[in-house]
Amino acid sequence: MKEREKMVKLELKNLKEIENEEVREGFVAFWKEKQLYVEELFKNYDKDLTLEVIVDKSGKTYKISASLNLNSKKILTVEEGPVLMSVTEKLFSEFKKTMKRQKELERKDYLYKRKR
Repeated sequence: MKEREKMVKLELKNLKEIENEEVREGFVAFWKEKQLYVEELFKNYDKDLTLEVIVDKSGKTYKISASLNLNSKKILTVEEGPVLMSVTEKLFSEFKKTMKRQKELERKDYLYKRKR
């Protein structure tokens, strides 16, 4: 059986909203590391996934959203706050819980459809 290439594509959008170059590089490195985590979590998944992260800054507040398109639905998580990296870590923590929950629901989908 042929090993598949990267099955989780990472799309980082609106990086220009992050003015500080070092913080931007840290943000990109953080999400590349988390991309590997998502690939490991969905290694036996039958669909190529796109992890999309969008940064929006209004005033001093960063609003970051992460989405992942699974077979059954699209997962979307949004967090906002004044410090970019703490908001990003909080966002991924929530996003990770949501991903695991949805994957488990899809995996056990046949149990929920069964008539009792």
